[in-house]
Amino acid sequence: MSSPVLEIEGVTKSFGDRLVLDGIDLSISEHEAVALIGASGSGKSTLLRCIDLLEEIDDGDIYLDGEVITDPAVNPVSVRRRLGFVFQAFNLFPHMSVLDNVTLGAVRSGAMPKQEATDRGRELLDRFGLGGREADRPDQLSGGQQQRVALVRAFASRPRALLLDEVTSALDPELVGDVLEAVREMKDEGMTMIIATHEMTFAREVADRIAFLHEGRIVETGTPAKVMDSPERPETQRFLRRLLAGGRI
Repeated sequence: MSSPVLEIEGVTKSFGDRLVLDGIDLSISEHEAVALIGASGSGKSTLLRCIDLLEEIDDGDIYLDGEVITDPAVNPVSVRRRLGFVFQAFNLFPHMSVLDNVTLGAVRSGAMPKQEATDRGRELLDRFGLGGREADRPDQLSGGQQQRVALVRAFASRPRALLLDEVTSALDPELVGDVLEAVREMKDEGMTMIIATHEMTFAREVADRIAFLHEGRIVETGTPAKVMDSPERPETQRFLRRLLAGGRI
């Protein structure tokens, strides 16, 4: 059996006196999509930022393809070249064209030559419904289109895994569907993903496993059907009851 793409062992993280991650253990296999669910403040986004080395962990280890990446001697830039991160905000360069936004990272990192990156960028933009918008600036696009550009940018350099942090939270409801469909397509192509999301229907449809976070701990994991239909832990049951009462599942 192949080793996991990502492995998180005993990871803790505090901000001052506030413990945000409390001994996180999680393993993500090749081609697997794991959805992180839980209330705001449960640690989902912080966990993704720790994996991408945007936050320094206090204890534990994170492995990428069997290599520890949280050792202080590891160059975080080299790690980020192997991971794709899509933020809640689109984080596109406003002064650059859509195509340049998509290709810049792959070219600068040396992942591929400029012409190859350009060809791949055009192909992906067309595939995800953005053909003909290559020369536009981000402010000429809708929020949903900008987030799809951000997804294409992360996907273009063929990362080992995609880290998606509430990629629909900044969008109007009518724009959410196109972005989620783009994520589904990437999953169907075999992309390994960790997805922090409040979209329960999406988590059920796309994720192979769900990990429920509560107060910085993963308290329950399993298939979407198991966690969402037959949760075992009282914390998970309370969380899902609140969502059901609010009409969110």
